[in-house]
Amino acid sequence: MALFMDIHKGVDGLTAQAVAEAHKKDLEKQGKYGVKYLKYWYNEKDGSVFCLSEAPNKDAALRVHKEAHGLMPDDIIEVKEGS
Repeated sequence: MALFMDIHKGVDGLTAQAVAEAHKKDLEKQGKYGVKYLKYWYNEKDGSVFCLSEAPNKDAALRVHKEAHGLMPDDIIEVKEGS
């Protein structure tokens, strides 16, 4: 499986609680698509969110977001883990 980082920019009204709730919804749907959401980071000030997932492909990761809450990323890129 590959690692993907998706990037959400300028999310209006972003709060820690809103990100946590969206992540919880991702976790509820991820198994359906063979995806495992691992971690997320966010910046309330500028509305940025970064989600790291393990997925069979980019499409599967996007389908989880779409079905879970509809908050689609501005970009999604395959990444490799470093030290």
